[in-house]
Formats: sequence, structure tokens, C-alpha cells
Amino acid sequence: MTTTRQRRTILGLGACLAFATAAPAWAQKDNPDNERWLSIRNSAFAGRTLIDDTTGKVVELDVPVRAEDAAVVPIAIRTKIEQRPDLHVRKLTLVIDNNPSPMGAVFNFTPAAGRAEIETRVRIEEYTNVRAIAETSDGKLYMARKFVKASGGCSAPAGKDLAEAMSRIGKMRFKLGDPTDDGQPTQATLMISHPNVSGLAMDQVSRLYAQPHFVRSVEVTYDGKPIMNAELDFTISENPHFRFFFVPSGNGELKARVIDSNDMKFESSIQYRPRG
Repeated sequence: MTTTRQRRTILGLGACLAFATAAPAWAQKDNPDNERWLSIRNSAFAGRTLIDDTTGKVVELDVPVRAEDAAVVPIAIRTKIEQRPDLHVRKLTLVIDNNPSPMGAVFNFTPAAGRAEIETRVRIEEYTNVRAIAETSDGKLYMARKFVKASGGCSAPAGKDLAEAMSRIGKMRFKLGDPTDDGQPTQATLMISHPNVSGLAMDQVSRLYAQPHFVRSVEVTYDGKPIMNAELDFTISENPHFRFFFVPSGNGELKARVIDSNDMKFESSIQYRPRG
């Protein structure tokens, strides 16, 4: 019997494949108000005003204009608002207009993050506008946008043998930045071993497509308090990594919980000790 989740996966993959085989002319042009984006905007932000933050006053997007490898495109989203309880950035949404799955990631932050910033690596399938939309706790939306020249990232074959990648699936580790004083944002990087199979890459031997299998959610806590959580899809590159901030208070445990699209669950933690 086919479950609801399986039906959604099949339908979603069918839509992705259909889109991947079609290359509309406007996909090659830097058109900020293209039809694809307008559809996404109406669906995800219907009736809400998006402030075009061209000066980076609130949100800044750092991504190469031309990617060296479309399957591993570095991207950083940084915000300029201090994470205070009364006003903070609570959500960052990553939209890649011409990707098979344009709503690639949603990152949710709490004031305990100290800074609402994220660095990761993504796949890009066609020349496209990339957008970062920051939502503040007072309900305002700010958007940064850049046009990126890259192609074939979602349909590129995996960088390693799939069987080998599966043997290491779920292995995780943290890397901490230099210790800071209590109450000051500290950088951390979470690295996850996972093939993040898109379902769009053909095996050159079997001529078949592997089933989609990717990290779909990440939750990070410090001493049991939420710092950051993410809702993801195969837009994120193989072996996902996420660089973010948290505000430590004395010795504490930084912990990550990960769930993938096959409902496999993984956990990892590290003890943090402040400076001094």
C-alpha cells in the first residue's frame, strides 16, 4: 500500500523531473519578476509586503556570481539585527527560482542564536535568481537577491559511490569556533555525512534514477534550549554542513537532531566550555 508520504514523494519527484527537462527561455535571464518567482511569492508570502533590501540593511546574501561546481555552491545568509527577545530575525527562507524545488530551505532562529546567520552549500540546476528572505519577529519581510550562473547541480551524479556513502550515513560532528565570553555569540559548524540523493541523477551503469533520500530537518539546542532548526530538501548538497551561531552560558551541551526523508534519525552533541 502506498502511504501519503510516498504519494507526495512520487508526485513531487514527477514535478521535479518535468521541470528539469524543460528549459524555458526566461530561465537564462536575470529577470527578478519572472513567472516562477511570482508563483512562489503568491504561494508562500501571499498578501505580504516584501521589502527589497538592496543595501543589505537587514539581510545580506553571499553567493558566487558564477559557480565552479553547480552541485556544491557555497552560500551565506547574514542579518544585521541583533537577536533580542523584543526584536529578532526568526526565519530565513532560501528560494532558488529555477531549481526543481525552489523553496530549498527554511531556517528558524531564536534569540539564543545571538546572530541569525547560516552558511551552507546548495545545488543549482539552471541560471537563476537566488533569494534570501528574512522575517523579523514583528512580521516584516526583507529580501536579498543575486543572479547566479550555474547549471546541472541537481541532476549531477553523486560525488562518491552510493553504497560507500550509505555506509557512513548519519555520522555527524561539530566544529566550534574560538571560545567567547559568556553571553557573546559563538560560531559552530555541524557536518553531516549523508548522500542527500536528489532523485534526479541517472546512474550511468543501470540507467536508473535512485530514490530521493535527503536530510529534511535539523534541530540544534544548547542545554536543551532551541537555537536553530531547519526544514530542508535535496537543494542542500551532498554531506550537508551548516555554520551558525549560538550564545553560550557557562559549560553546556550543544546538540543536533537530524531526520531524513526516510525517517532515519541521528543525534550528535559536544560539550562547550567558555573562555577563561
